[in-house]
Amino acid sequence: MGECQAAPSKNDSIVIIPTYNEKENIRAITEAVLALSTPFDILVIDDGSPDGTAAIVKQLQSEHPQRIHLIERSGKLGLGTAYLTGFRKALDLGYEYIFEMDADFSHNPADLPALRKACAEDGADMAVGSRYVTGVNVVNWPMGRVLMSYYASAYVRIVTGLPVRDTTAGFVCYTRRVLEALPLDNVRFKGYAFQIEMKFTAYKYGFRIKEVPIVFVNRVLGESKMSSGIFSEAVFGVMKLKLSSLFKKYPDYGDRH
Repeated sequence: MGECQAAPSKNDSIVIIPTYNEKENIRAITEAVLALSTPFDILVIDDGSPDGTAAIVKQLQSEHPQRIHLIERSGKLGLGTAYLTGFRKALDLGYEYIFEMDADFSHNPADLPALRKACAEDGADMAVGSRYVTGVNVVNWPMGRVLMSYYASAYVRIVTGLPVRDTTAGFVCYTRRVLEALPLDNVRFKGYAFQIEMKFTAYKYGFRIKEVPIVFVNRVLGESKMSSGIFSEAVFGVMKLKLSSLFKKYPDYGDRH
């Protein structure tokens, strides 16, 4: 694992972007984030992309000193482990608001300030960019995938009691105190179930989760990383999460509000 970075900036927000073969998108998504009027720094976690994604990020670092960080890993180690690596690095660097976002523009960088506002001004501990809080806001997905995703989230709510309509969402703002409190070393899932597990654990800890409506747009460039194995992990992982939670005692951070 290698790290390449400039000295930390004084911004309080950082966007973690996991990458694997995202050369078509990484420059554009990085520049779109850096162009926002609200300042956000960027941490790219690249899993050994053979297409040269990391080399593009290094070039961007030279163009935007202090704003871009890069961690290079030796291979495809899973979405969940990429974010966990990013969370720890972001905490070490002192950021207050730590975001998850895809590299492929399925998440619109222009929505980042609204997620930050939900935490920084509106009192949420965790803000979720939600496709389903105001209906179904998905563009260019096949109907079968839309229905699968929508009803999977409903299934998660029924099984776990998690009061979040978009449980597999990967566009999220965490406050520092959430990531400092959650037992990151105990997170078990690597794929889309990772997103469910993080929200479920934050909810069980009593943190306030707010959904912010977004429009999710299917990627235009590059290849999707979705697979049936990733999705089945989410489906069956929910049962494991619920069953194991019955035998745990969770700390309560709800009295902060």
